[in-house]
Amino acid sequence: MAITAARRAEIINEFKVHDGDTGSPEVQVAILTEDIRELTEHMKVHKHDFSTRRGLLAKVSKRSRLTNYLKRNDRDRYLTLIQRLGLRK
Repeated sequence: MAITAARRAEIINEFKVHDGDTGSPEVQVAILTEDIRELTEHMKVHKHDFSTRRGLLAKVSKRSRLTNYLKRNDRDRYLTLIQRLGLRK
């Protein structure tokens, strides 16, 4: 269910701000978004998997906090990120 190391590396390369960047808000939000999409597909099949639902809600909450942080501190980076990820805000 978790994203593979290769897919994680692709996401990091696509969203990194500078070389060696793995912790910027853009990278974190992109990885969380990929996880959320996979968990959402899992939940469509397994409606009564409540532990996965709890994890999904935690990831959505974490992504929301990170996007709010980015919106407060650098609006241009925020707008670029949500456009690239296809998030609606």
